[in-house]
Amino acid sequence: MRILLTGTTGYIGQSLLPALLKEGHEVICCVRDKNRFDLSKFPDAKLEVIEVNFLDRATLEAIPEDIEAAYYLIHSMATQNQDFQKLEETTALNFKDRIQHTKARQVIYLSGIINDQQLSRHLQSRKHVEEILASGTFHLTTLRAGIILGSGSASFEIMRDLVEKLPIMIAPKWLNTRSQPIAIRNVIEYLVGVLGREEVYDQSYDIGGPDIMTYKEMLLGFARVRNLKRKIITVPVMTPKLSSYWLYFVTSVSYPLASNLVKSMSVEVVCKKNNLQQLLNITLLPFETAIRLAFDKIQNEGVIASWKDALSTRVLHGGIPKLLNVPTFGCFKDTRQAEVKDVDKTLQKIWAIGGDTGWYYADWLWEIRGFLDKLVGGVGLRRGRKNSTKIHAGESLDFWRVLYANKEEKVLLLYAEMKLPGEAWLEFKITDHTLTQTATFRPLGVWGRLYWYAVFPFHGFIFSNMLKRIAS
Repeated sequence: MRILLTGTTGYIGQSLLPALLKEGHEVICCVRDKNRFDLSKFPDAKLEVIEVNFLDRATLEAIPEDIEAAYYLIHSMATQNQDFQKLEETTALNFKDRIQHTKARQVIYLSGIINDQQLSRHLQSRKHVEEILASGTFHLTTLRAGIILGSGSASFEIMRDLVEKLPIMIAPKWLNTRSQPIAIRNVIEYLVGVLGREEVYDQSYDIGGPDIMTYKEMLLGFARVRNLKRKIITVPVMTPKLSSYWLYFVTSVSYPLASNLVKSMSVEVVCKKNNLQQLLNITLLPFETAIRLAFDKIQNEGVIASWKDALSTRVLHGGIPKLLNVPTFGCFKDTRQAEVKDVDKTLQKIWAIGGDTGWYYADWLWEIRGFLDKLVGGVGLRRGRKNSTKIHAGESLDFWRVLYANKEEKVLLLYAEMKLPGEAWLEFKITDHTLTQTATFRPLGVWGRLYWYAVFPFHGFIFSNMLKRIAS
């Protein structure tokens, strides 16, 4: 079957794509920026990548008319824009209008469980998107999921941060809200299973795992899997705003995402009964089994996707190509060089930079910079990296974004996503036996220039020693 996949670079999209290809389907992947899509992962697959921005109707003409089905996996909950509901409405309307002019018979939409009269803005928006898609001339199948458990999922990483960092948690009362988490493997089975099945056309289904648990029970269950002793005390006085800051500073989520999650977590998300599990013959994985499988993936460095790779700054929405040509006019540069005796070892160090490896010199200063970034609403260092030895364009790397990574050319180019009064690039390049490390900063006004002069003395010993240790 010829299938259109939206949200391809998102967590669910990256997990679903290999499953569709394994089933022998031909997949057309919609991405805003082809540079963020790593085609090398699928050398022999029936795969086509097209650039589409669902907020720009003109780009939708790239969607071929001969598609037979489409997956709608787009949401804007983590966006810095406060009016994410309007963005989701516009995106859904544009998608619907374009798909109606193709041969697609079925659209499959992954939404959230909606079974409470007082819905959060996030769930209200998901419901509204479902109504928009249902008004199309195609058949809509909606799968409504709650918390999704898998290596790289936002829910999993939040629980991991909380459990592994806090022996004792003073937590808000919404930790007593019930939910029905589901393993990512089961979500993918449902998404693939409903494809092309006429009996599920124009139907919506709640999907969840076999366990109904409070968020507190989930955290304690996570701790059991990790053999950690944890104590959780819930208090009724923590406001939604304070709860959001609690999540923001302890975990790796952005503040907008933390705020929207807190509002959603006060709503019970338990599945309404249906026959879809029996129809598709799916064996549901228990909560603790899903957590163990996720950690197996992490330990074997088999994480396919991470929610952290979602774009976090508006500047990057213009696409990576616009940032690849590092500017020179009106910029400050710090360029340093060192002789390299073993090129392969130095290249390995460059490709392992950040995350658990660190930055090779004065990691405590990098951590302070990450903490200060968090204080002003930035991403901080907690995103880490997805793989300890592999880097691809578009991935997040601590508070940087990978713009270009080519081992054959021996070039790695990073773009800063930390809060700055300007823009910053960091490049590592090996030519013959010389490593060149270049930090470029394009200031924004007077504050940008003052910032550069304030941090320049630190660059003197941080960048020089980092260069020496990478080259040695």
